[in-house]
Amino acid sequence: MLHKLAVERVCAEFQSAAVHELIENGKLTEQETEVYKRGRNSNGINPPKHSSVGEYRCATGLETLFGFLKLTDRIERIEEIFSLIWEFGEAENKE
Repeated sequence: MLHKLAVERVCAEFQSAAVHELIENGKLTEQETEVYKRGRNSNGINPPKHSSVGEYRCATGLETLFGFLKLTDRIERIEEIFSLIWEFGEAENKE
């Protein structure tokens, strides 16, 4: 059961939906949105067969944002965003 939950949360499809939810609800700062977009629009992305190019790019952008926050030592902000994403996943599972 834990493996199934982990796989659901780390796939590009889930990450893409979660980042769209964050952006639509204004949960990211202007700077965070800019970092996300730079990662999303980067070159050289080769998505796996089970994900669309758009989903994979969005997931890459989210991962870029987490890397940026880690490199700038904003651990609390990582935890905040991760909590929001986790809550999104919990709400999705209840539907």
